[in-house]
Amino acid sequence: MEEIRLQKYLASSGIASRRKCEEYIQNGLVKVNGKVITELGTKVNPEKDIVLFKDKEVKMQTDNHVYILLNKPIGYVTTVKDQFKRDTVLDLVKVTKRIVPVGRLDMYTSGALILTDDRRFCI
Repeated sequence: MEEIRLQKYLASSGIASRRKCEEYIQNGLVKVNGKVITELGTKVNPEKDIVLFKDKEVKMQTDNHVYILLNKPIGYVTTVKDQFKRDTVLDLVKVTKRIVPVGRLDMYTSGALILTDDRRFCI
């Protein structure tokens, strides 16, 4: 397997979004092979390097992705986290993986919505 950027590795592992993972790296919360990494763009080999986030080993997820077809009810926001503390579509499902909605539905609209951890599916 070829080397990938550390922030992409962390995001693919379900730690957080790529941008949030960049913050974690800059704040010194990530180690590669025992060394704290603070420089963005550092590359890792998923097959050889040992990546730690807050001193816990991080493994990149395999292709066992989660796909959820949700009938979104009225009153829920189609987002992962809402700045106004409103109920989100993620409040309706219980999944241990980090999933995101594919597309958007207005808060006052109901209908079919897909949630997944497959980033390539979201493009």
